[in-house]
Amino acid sequence: MAVLNWKHHTLLQALMTRGPLKENEFHKIFSAVTGKNPRSYERDFNDFLLKINKELSYVQMELRRCRNQNDGEVCYGLVNNVSDDQSKLGTKYSVPQIALYKGVIEAIMQDATAQGCISTFTALNTRLENQVHSGTESQSQGGSSQVPPALRNFSMSQKEKTLDELVCDKWLCHTPDGDIGLGVKSYLDLRSWFHNSGIPSCEVCNEAAIKAKVCQNEGCMLRIHHYCLKKKFSQSRGKIICPSCSTQWECQIPKSEVEALEDELNEPTESQPLAVSKRRKLKANRNADADTAGCGSSQGPSVPELRRVTRSSARPR
Repeated sequence: MAVLNWKHHTLLQALMTRGPLKENEFHKIFSAVTGKNPRSYERDFNDFLLKINKELSYVQMELRRCRNQNDGEVCYGLVNNVSDDQSKLGTKYSVPQIALYKGVIEAIMQDATAQGCISTFTALNTRLENQVHSGTESQSQGGSSQVPPALRNFSMSQKEKTLDELVCDKWLCHTPDGDIGLGVKSYLDLRSWFHNSGIPSCEVCNEAAIKAKVCQNEGCMLRIHHYCLKKKFSQSRGKIICPSCSTQWECQIPKSEVEALEDELNEPTESQPLAVSKRRKLKANRNADADTAGCGSSQGPSVPELRRVTRSSARPR
């Protein structure tokens, strides 16, 4: 059995100390330790990660890749594949903090408009007693008197501190609108749980669509991630028809973003200088689009616009 060398250890150490890394950061570390561009040496890159995961499987861990649904960025991180009482002892969070986290996740998942977030006010007013296990509830005869004191006495200031801590640790995140959304660690660790919880999958990538564009037909359950929607726009040239109910979706993505996405999907992999040149071109396109739309973020003109359309049509004010 092959043993991991210092190059593998360096990559793992970076993930352990820094937490989940965006794809460009992860690629830079791989290039630094191997001298190879992962886009040019894709097979070597995949073999490198496969070897790491083969060794990590003995300790029931995994180096996983996922997309952060908040911004569409590809990320890499280490996850624990076991959820038992022993592994739960390793968390630094208290029982009330975990209950708050679970309550926030459930509230986000239950949003039929797939905003992928809830207001900070809603998060702070999460009822922790609802997170008491059903087994405990079935044994209780006194109702709220059986709720653990730690949950009943968890103050608002403690909730605020917990939310800040969860955001800092990347389990949750703050959205540009000041709401609370899922962090990249949640998307990495809970991927299987999301699938098993009945959340509709994205029509394009088949991943759980927590933050997504929903069909404007209220009777249709179809969802598409915003970044997957851009890909469909690049193929359909600006018109989207729901694959499920044939309803035409009324949303637009700037032409420059569609062109930038096409360039990104077709990015050459011959050498690192070409990749740098391509990133500069994408940046120029995004800056030009920002000047036109009055927004400094490359993804701001598309994602917030889709959210406003959904929010105004499906969420009461």
